[in-house]
Amino acid sequence: MPYLKNRMVFISHAWQYDTHYNKIVEWLNSASNFSWSNCSVPSTNALTDTTSAGLSRGMTRQINPAQVVLILGGMYAAHSSWIEYEINEAKRLNKTIIGITPWGQERVPLIVQNASVCPMVGWNSASVIKAVRDYT
Repeated sequence: MPYLKNRMVFISHAWQYDTHYNKIVEWLNSASNFSWSNCSVPSTNALTDTTSAGLSRGMTRQINPAQVVLILGGMYAAHSSWIEYEINEAKRLNKTIIGITPWGQERVPLIVQNASVCPMVGWNSASVIKAVRDYT
């Protein structure tokens, strides 16, 4: 079997919408001939320092080893200072950003559209996996 390139992925998400995060993890885990490492901060394994400065440092630490940052383009992203922070940190660290349009979403915040290296990716496993493969 050929060597599989391991992709380092950070999935940005709002914890109150972690079903989207969990679905993307499921897709990445079940993709055939695809190897990845999760650099994200899931709600089940929260950062220990919950001060603003501590959360910032923790997210930067998690984003740093990632090759690609997946940003879920739910409208909550337009009002989340933490998702904005993650986008700005990903840019500062020269990470590839891929925007994903959640299922049934008609509008996507401009901050996510403008940050994405490619047109927004549709809400299905094949599109997300293809984008990660194409851009890492």
